[in-house]
Amino acid sequence: MITATEAWHWQKSENPADLILQNTAIPSLKDDQVLIENHAIGINPVDWKLMAGLSDSWQKNQIPGVDGMGVVVAVGKNAKHIHLDTRYTYHTDLRFNGSFSRHTIVSAKALIAVPDQISNETAAAFPCPALTAWQALQKTPNPQAENVLVNGAGGAVGSILTQLLIDIGAKVYVTASPSHHETFINKGVISAFDYRDTDWQNKLRSQLGSQNIFSIYDTVNGNSAKSLANLLGYYGHLICIQDRIEQAPLPPFTTSISLHEIALASIHVHGSDKQWSKLVTAGEQLLLKIARNELTLPQIEVMSFTDIPKALNLLKQQNNGIKYVATVNN
Repeated sequence: MITATEAWHWQKSENPADLILQNTAIPSLKDDQVLIENHAIGINPVDWKLMAGLSDSWQKNQIPGVDGMGVVVAVGKNAKHIHLDTRYTYHTDLRFNGSFSRHTIVSAKALIAVPDQISNETAAAFPCPALTAWQALQKTPNPQAENVLVNGAGGAVGSILTQLLIDIGAKVYVTASPSHHETFINKGVISAFDYRDTDWQNKLRSQLGSQNIFSIYDTVNGNSAKSLANLLGYYGHLICIQDRIEQAPLPPFTTSISLHEIALASIHVHGSDKQWSKLVTAGEQLLLKIARNELTLPQIEVMSFTDIPKALNLLKQQNNGIKYVATVNN
């Protein structure tokens, strides 16, 4: 078994330039783990947020990275059903070393098989945004034919979620930068609003007339989600994807909306085997939709493994919807 690899190590700094690339020992596999030889690594906003102190459990020399894909090169004794040299994509457990490495230890139950038609880069760009979008969709009962709003649809999660909502027959409105509006309209969005327009909520209300919004999916933060609560109708749903709402944003016994938080990473700690199975199955189905051109990921910009700090910095400075993926030559 491979005993050492090269990885980027966190130095308790939020500055991506302070990451150090150095060799590190690979621990022995636990019974339910596999070792992945990474071929591509997805870069996500949560990566730099974790480096900025989002997790209290991180220690110096932690290896960041939540998304990766590669081939299995070793398996634990309870993971013999996983075939060696098979391609998988995965989302990591944030408590442990992540994907910014030539090799990553992953729980066998977290592996999502990659179809032959899907490139390494597409597979690496997939897990965090696509699985988060799928989870957000599951929070709302029967949104078919209902008016829904995706706030911040220009990002990876918002873009995928918007497509999934359209696919099931929801009547979708979005906010995004104007550069994304034409694309969304062509995909079937009813109206796209510029989130920087201070009057966009009134414009949405005007379009809706006497109708209400059934569910709002906010990809920005908790304060942003709270500010949208009054757009919802009776028994509406407010889904906060990048944060959570600590207190009810509206008076009691009014529209009686439901509040939802999304926490993909928490499945590693709190998810049951049944929930893991459903998530992995959903991931495999979404990858097949991508292979059939029924679902589109954001524009992917490919960089090298040694450029991961550069990609993180670009994402931190301007999250413009581009998905950065680092390729690994082993």
